[in-house]
Amino acid sequence: MKIMSIYAHPADHFAESGGTLAIHAEKGDEVVLVTLTHGGRIHPNAYAEKNRVNEAAAKQVSREEIIKNKRIEMEKAAEIIGVSRLIHLDYDDNYIGVQSEIVHRIAKVIADERPDLLITDYPLNAAMPDPHTVASVMVLNALNQVSMYLKNLDGRGEFWVKQVFMTKLPVFPRDALSLHGIRNDLYIDVSDVIGKKLKAMDQFASQGYRGNYARKAIESVDGIFGKTGYVNFAEGFCRLYNETRSSLPVSRHMMENDVLTAHKRYSTINLRGTYPCED
Repeated sequence: MKIMSIYAHPADHFAESGGTLAIHAEKGDEVVLVTLTHGGRIHPNAYAEKNRVNEAAAKQVSREEIIKNKRIEMEKAAEIIGVSRLIHLDYDDNYIGVQSEIVHRIAKVIADERPDLLITDYPLNAAMPDPHTVASVMVLNALNQVSMYLKNLDGRGEFWVKQVFMTKLPVFPRDALSLHGIRNDLYIDVSDVIGKKLKAMDQFASQGYRGNYARKAIESVDGIFGKTGYVNFAEGFCRLYNETRSSLPVSRHMMENDVLTAHKRYSTINLRGTYPCED
């Protein structure tokens, strides 16, 4: 099975779905990461801090150096997770609104790679779109374009991914009634690979992820998703398409879950004690 992750910036893949990607890589699935921008502008924390201390020294760092360093960080993180291949579209990360050129390039990548499953961000507030929401909208536009390809006209045949899993929907209900049904409808238990995800996030020192931030982010997000799903750490997904099955499904986690003792089970990993900050 081929899984494609498409995000706006290099670190997004690992922060949002790094654990899930690691699980599939361990299973032998092909994992391809497509990054829309070089990430040179986003979260330049290390360089911003230098600028406050020594403006002259900070100005000596070129955008090309920042981009090169971010690429190295991503390659290290990808190796930790077990990613099969990286595809960089290398747009500047200052785009505003949906760009037709980027949509066309995403569509061509999807058509050429033909992934079974696709992971991207959930598009949030359309009235105040951030780069992540704009990226997701472009991905959705690209999926529509790919479905209309004609080989005699476009050189590529039409294609449909089997499912799209969207991340970063910031809600935590366990049921379909709260919030009028707006929810992550799938949680992936990433407890066994949380060390890999943490180590991958630690690689992005240039944007301040290494150390306390990576641990706080995982505790805050993957921790609450894990609590919602009755495990230590989980990544939440909202599926784009309904799924048809031959019978009513229920996961092993739900069959084996004991609600009365779940609080003990999802509190067994001491993240900071097990994975302390490295110098």
